[in-house]
Amino acid sequence: MKKEYIKSGRINQKLETRDKILTSAQFFINKGLEFTLEDVAKKSGISRATIYRYYSKIEILANEAGLDINTKSPENIIENLKEKNIEEIILGIQNYFNTLAIDHESAFRKYLSTVLASNSSEIKRGARRKKTLQLAFENISINKREREKLVNLLTILMGIEPLIVTKDVSGLTNNQSMEIMNWGVQLILKGYFESEKK
Repeated sequence: MKKEYIKSGRINQKLETRDKILTSAQFFINKGLEFTLEDVAKKSGISRATIYRYYSKIEILANEAGLDINTKSPENIIENLKEKNIEEIILGIQNYFNTLAIDHESAFRKYLSTVLASNSSEIKRGARRKKTLQLAFENISINKREREKLVNLLTILMGIEPLIVTKDVSGLTNNQSMEIMNWGVQLILKGYFESEKK
């Protein structure tokens, strides 16, 4: 228990630091100002070394901070779905992230391109999809190992990455992409929960 607490504390501390960095970058974006990683360090009160550990290039930070302005927190997403059953919650999460990806597709593609082109050996991404799914499964009785597998699998079917595959590789429209990813999630959930009944 103590190791789990320490581990979650470090994760929460890292997420808080990341949020502080993004908020500081958004200050400059909202004012329409050019900025550097050093400017963000000064504004946030975080050391330059720490900023560089999270974001090795200003382009990555600027792109993520711009996208972050338009993205709800995992807690807010779950709050809007709390009255629904688990399948409706998961489909609601998927719909939120897929709609967000479609609505901001060019910005997401630019961000993804910048991150992939980075020489950083430790690419850091927001991981909101995973966190939101983890919150959705918090009160569902599934063993920890299977819950983690299910969360990781479902994450694959939401956001910009599967949208790129469905559109660029499969040649689907936005609507067709949404339908096929939705169908995939339904099949996974149906298969998982039916196997649990046996």
